[in-house]
Amino acid sequence: MARIEVNHIRHSYLPNPQKDSDFALKEVHHTFEDGGAYALLGPSGCGKTTLLNIISGLLHPSHGQLLFNGHDVTRLSTQERNIAQVFQFPVIYDTMTVYDNLAFPLRNRRVPETDVDRKVRETLDMIDLASLAKKKARGLTADQKQKISLGRGLVRSDVNAILFDEPLTVIDPHMKWVLRSQLKQLHRRFGYTMVYVTHDQTEALTFADRVVVMYDGEIVQIGTPAELFERPRHTFVGYFIGSPGMNVLPVALEGKTAKLGAQRIELPGVPKADKGAVELGIRPEYVRLGREGMAVQVSKVEDVGRHKVVRANLEGKEIAAVIGEDDEVPAEAKVRFDPAGINIYADSWRVEMGA
Repeated sequence: MARIEVNHIRHSYLPNPQKDSDFALKEVHHTFEDGGAYALLGPSGCGKTTLLNIISGLLHPSHGQLLFNGHDVTRLSTQERNIAQVFQFPVIYDTMTVYDNLAFPLRNRRVPETDVDRKVRETLDMIDLASLAKKKARGLTADQKQKISLGRGLVRSDVNAILFDEPLTVIDPHMKWVLRSQLKQLHRRFGYTMVYVTHDQTEALTFADRVVVMYDGEIVQIGTPAELFERPRHTFVGYFIGSPGMNVLPVALEGKTAKLGAQRIELPGVPKADKGAVELGIRPEYVRLGREGMAVQVSKVEDVGRHKVVRANLEGKEIAAVIGEDDEVPAEAKVRFDPAGINIYADSWRVEMGA
């Protein structure tokens, strides 16, 4: 396994980039620790696949340096980096059996046949394809083929890292959950360095120990799922993580008070925001709906099974609140904000609060 250092890397697909907007990947400086399970999470076009392909060697960065265990691999090929990569769509040999597809990368490295058989059978059991071991790959479904592709990435134990580029896109929902669980178990058992690209927050939060949230070619926050939920460093993280996402409201500050229209919201401390547009962020789970607090006009109630999502208007701004499945919505509803869930942002970046 490898410790991967991304050292001030930038990348543009243009021949002569001049400004920030010319770069698909703006400056990224981060270390993926040896044996860590990471997810690169963000919307389409945010730069996560570009970063993954730079790590794998499919792309060479316009600027910066890439180190594996302290060694410069910036200009080395994927093979020289000893990387396994699983792509969004299956990359397999249709004319081979399922067994031989998994055995191929091992045999190509002249692994003894007894070890090949042991590793292939272990992996077949893991991806639930043991019953199809002797079947030709061409006759399988799209999700079965992708499981073979996953297996080819997992069968090797000598790789520096295993990279996944949205590998569960063609997998049915139940199998997605099964495979994510199996990948997690595999990581705990063998300690592979894993980097997993996805736009699906559920995949990222259930797979990774640390999630790298990307937006507009930059890393905006790296943290555990709990850190991303409780303390989003950027308003985009608050919006992107959670369902529904964080409520973000423009406010004016006055000491320990935030003013929203005619409403005054007490804060847990004095925000250290001396410039920029100021916003208050609070997740719907911390919005208390009842008969006390700030008056709102309820526009919709969505029953999503275990809870309800209440959509309302507060001082001309749309907000969401999460309440219990059996809770009633008062006729003249009011809301309070739990201080534990309040975050303050200046120019979209979270600021600390003093005593």
